[in-house]
Amino acid sequence: MITQRALATVLLAALALLVSACGPGGAQYTETGDLDALRERGVLRLLAPRFDEELGLVREGIPLQEFREQAERMAESLGLEPRWVYADSFEQLGVMLNDGRGDIIVTNYSVTRERSESMAFCTPVAVIREYLVVNADRQGDTLASLGKLRIAVPRGTAYAETAAALAGESEAISVNSLTGDLSDEQLLQGVSDGVYGATIIDGNFIDSLLLGFDDLRKGPVVNPRRRIAWAVREDNEDLRAAVNQFIVSHHVGAELQSPERRDWAAIKASGVLRVLTSNNPASYFLWRGELMGFDYDLMRNFAKQHDLRVRMVVKNSASELFAALEAGEGDVIAASMTVTEQRREQGWRFSKRYLEINEQIIGRSDEEPFESAQALTDRTVAVAPDSAFLGTLEALREDGVAVRIATRPDASTEMLIQQVADGDTDLTMADSHLAALESTYRDDIQPLWTLAGTREIAWGLRQDQSALAGRLNAYISRNYRGLFYNVTYNRYFREPKTIEVHERYRVEAGKQISPYDDLVKKYALSSGLDWRLLLSQMYQESRFNPDARSFAGAQGLMQIMPRTARQFGYDDPHDPEQGVAAGVTYLDWLERRFPQRLELAQRIYFALAAYNAGHGHVEDARRLAQRLGKDPDVWFGNVESAMLLLSQPGYARQARYGYVRGSEPVKYVREIRNRYLGYVEFTREQNHSETP
Repeated sequence: MITQRALATVLLAALALLVSACGPGGAQYTETGDLDALRERGVLRLLAPRFDEELGLVREGIPLQEFREQAERMAESLGLEPRWVYADSFEQLGVMLNDGRGDIIVTNYSVTRERSESMAFCTPVAVIREYLVVNADRQGDTLASLGKLRIAVPRGTAYAETAAALAGESEAISVNSLTGDLSDEQLLQGVSDGVYGATIIDGNFIDSLLLGFDDLRKGPVVNPRRRIAWAVREDNEDLRAAVNQFIVSHHVGAELQSPERRDWAAIKASGVLRVLTSNNPASYFLWRGELMGFDYDLMRNFAKQHDLRVRMVVKNSASELFAALEAGEGDVIAASMTVTEQRREQGWRFSKRYLEINEQIIGRSDEEPFESAQALTDRTVAVAPDSAFLGTLEALREDGVAVRIATRPDASTEMLIQQVADGDTDLTMADSHLAALESTYRDDIQPLWTLAGTREIAWGLRQDQSALAGRLNAYISRNYRGLFYNVTYNRYFREPKTIEVHERYRVEAGKQISPYDDLVKKYALSSGLDWRLLLSQMYQESRFNPDARSFAGAQGLMQIMPRTARQFGYDDPHDPEQGVAAGVTYLDWLERRFPQRLELAQRIYFALAAYNAGHGHVEDARRLAQRLGKDPDVWFGNVESAMLLLSQPGYARQARYGYVRGSEPVKYVREIRNRYLGYVEFTREQNHSETP
């Protein structure tokens, strides 16, 4: 007997397929022809797994977004319109390609003998290492020293091929062949639980994946050169040749990266700019599956103008950034770096400034701004002990201002400002651009005093990088305060991060909750979700404004990211019908990603938090909650508490998806739940009053 929930799943899948097949720009068809046939249609269908970016924050490597954009440019260079087609798993990619439902596989796709028998691979776009993963207490740094090993790997994968080769070389190694749809995280969980003895993981994701497993460690390299490549059908020789020509001429292919002190000529020859940065809300972070950040956006724009890709390398402190630059791990530091005389005296070089900032005293919004620095007398200002603010406050003391100084180890600007807003700290200090960023989220703090003198933010370089410095300076001269710069600056530091009220909607007897009640009921029926919950989420997202747009690019009534909408077959989130359909489909899909053993209410809370911040950040919070002795299966009072901690540097460094402004999903879920309960009560009373 089919359940209501199962029936809803079938209906929802059918609906998504219908929209994908018949909606704007979403026509599906079968085509197995070569380049001439594709040119007749004018479209190149790019195959990728749905949400393949959710492998963690890219701490070292080329973001998948870079490969996606290169693939789109490649299609356009062939005179074809790029159109993405998504599979639910890696296993479906080859089937869909050979069935003619896509034309080229574009993702982190390993070249294996088995895959090569059924498809043709193009010139590699990357070369990576594969590592063995074992329990942390297992001794040995080489395969021989680890003793007997039973390596668990999914069938039909690159890992399985590597494991089979290892077993053929050593009697001490055997293979535990598993179902082919297991994820890397499931493999690691199996090793952590003692179900598997060891497994194999790609080197470009292993460090992020292992952040969630304190009891596991990276073992020896078991394959030093695993090729990653795009794939076409075996008989599509012309398409393969055209793709190979693009890859070579545009330097899309990349070899294994080794430390190298490079200037412009070597960077240009490689086709890759290695950017050293920090995971924070001003420079580089992951939000709703999208990589963002002021420094990240500027660096990508610079790289694009020079036909380069960016390779991100994340470090945790200024000292780590400079050490990595000195060692040749990266080419440039782009991390909101302040130019100081001390750093210049240490031999570091800086680009022209791309930001001018002031130091500000931050207090609560109900305070009057200071008339002079003397207003700091007998006030306590909390700062991080390793920040430049400490020196500024000590200089004020020397000038006769009796300010009290409190140091908060490992405290970020965001943390200290939150403490001021909560009344736990009297005052703090912030650079003006970070204070402005905070003010786009909240109205309970303000700058009370701006100190004299400006400071410069610039990109960091070595003294031997004069050619790169020249290119960066030329870019800043052309773009500083220009259109792209201003739009990007306003996006992060000026635009409010909350949606303004479109029209005032009051819940009144005899009226609908919103103009979209009937539309939401239609899609709620397909998903099995309460229509009043969806309306509460819609109000939270857009205030019932179909033209709403967020700073991150989310659109429409349900504020869904355009790429996310396309992954479910919807091209126009501004259209109320498509926007609601896409949002409901996505929320339902997120809810099903959490363990079905959980209570439905908890799965919905987790899904709402994931809708707001991204599924990966919620999983980070669940793992952190468990480490802190809280219940990882309960949102309120447990996982939400852990989520708040992920904005703190100490916790964010240990999280697979890195920094997240945890207060946003916490507020989001709580307000939707409370409004939903109000809508439930309202409709109950309304139905009661209408009963004869």
